[in-house]
Amino acid sequence: MDTLHLVLEEFGDRDIYARVEGALGRTMTLNEVIAAEFLTVTTPLGEVVDWLLENARIRPGFAELAHAQRPLIVSSGFHETIEPLLEREGVLDAVELRANRLDPRPDGWRVRFRADHQCGTCGEPCKRQDLPQNDEVVFVGDGYSDRCAALAADRVFARDGLAEWLREQDVPFEPLTDFHELAARL
Repeated sequence: MDTLHLVLEEFGDRDIYARVEGALGRTMTLNEVIAAEFLTVTTPLGEVVDWLLENARIRPGFAELAHAQRPLIVSSGFHETIEPLLEREGVLDAVELRANRLDPRPDGWRVRFRADHQCGTCGEPCKRQDLPQNDEVVFVGDGYSDRCAALAADRVFARDGLAEWLREQDVPFEPLTDFHELAARL
C-alpha cells in the first residue's frame, strides 16, 4: 500500500504531481516534493480516509507478519491515512509507526514532517535515523524514500523503484513479493 500515491492520484493535481515527481532528487528534496504535492489536496480528510479504506489493499501476509514480528514502520506517509488502514487490518497495536502528520486544510493539506535533520549520508531528512542502532536491521521498501535506510540495513527486501535503484548501485537485496514469503525467509 502506498497511501501517498493513492491519495495524490485520486484527490491531488495530477499535473503538479507529475512535474514535481520529475524534480525529485534533482532540484527538489523529497520533503519539498511531498509538501508541494499535498498542497493540491483540498478534500476533507474524512472523505479521503473513507476512500482509502474502500480502495487501499495491504499486501498478503502483512497481518500475520505484524503479529509475529511487531515491526517498526517508518513511512513518508501520514499517521492520519495509515493508522485507519492498520486498524482495519487489526494490526495497529502490533506495529510501531513513525510517519509524518497532516494539517488537512480546505485550501490544501500542510505536511508536518517527522524529521527535520539532515542525514550525513544522503543530505536529506530520511528514514536512516529511525533504524534501530544495536539490532540486526531487516528493511523492507519500495521507493525513493527507502534508499538511504536500505543502505544502512543488514538485510534488504525490495520491490519496484527501490529494487531498480539497488540493482543500479550493485547493492544486494532480496526481492519482495508478499509478506508470506518474507516471513518464511526470515
